[in-house]
Amino acid sequence: MSLDTIVALDNVNIFQSRNLILSDVSLKVDKGEFVYLIGRTGSGKSSLLKMLYGDVELVQGEATIAGFHLNHLEEKQVPYLRRKLGIVFQDFQLLTDRSVNRNLTFVLKATGWKDKEKMQQRVQDVLEKVGLSTKGFKMPHELSGGEQQRVVIARALLNDPDLILADEPTGNLDPETSEGIMKLLFDISSSGRAVVMATHNYSMIEKFPARIIKCENGKLVEMTAGAKMPAE
Repeated sequence: MSLDTIVALDNVNIFQSRNLILSDVSLKVDKGEFVYLIGRTGSGKSSLLKMLYGDVELVQGEATIAGFHLNHLEEKQVPYLRRKLGIVFQDFQLLTDRSVNRNLTFVLKATGWKDKEKMQQRVQDVLEKVGLSTKGFKMPHELSGGEQQRVVIARALLNDPDLILADEPTGNLDPETSEGIMKLLFDISSSGRAVVMATHNYSMIEKFPARIIKCENGKLVEMTAGAKMPAE
């Protein structure tokens, strides 16, 4: 496996509560690559993402994510794996009782940061990256949906991850706001991080073309460039 390979799955079977969801999954994602994950609801997209961030145990096959072997991953290693990953959810999952700055500082403390000055600097850096440098004092409810999603992306960038996993990040946003979020995610991938994004938003895929992987009939299928998007 090359140093540039962030995700390497080889003949992996993915289970949820003993049900086989996806079988014989082989996938390689390199540094700086943007990959869409598409497929109907229940086709296995979320299960695949959960396995990548250590929430679903790998039972069969070989998998390496950001230098961690999932086959031999001990529970105490999961937080270290997650530091190498940034996770962006559709429903934000921000702490509503504290400001944007305190949301981000909370994550830094939880992942082992100690130096207050360095934490403040890191928070400011990531907020600048997502275009929210003046919004750190705001509470989540004072922000628009698009701004909240930018905070979630800032949170995902805190520990300078190798891989961003985004699960329907534009699912609750209007088309114009979605476009801003997509531009941001593409900027992040062009800075050398890998991005794997599960989505139903095919109009965004047409606007922002990239590699497409489809979950279909319990398998992972690579779609050819320019292939027609399926009707949902």
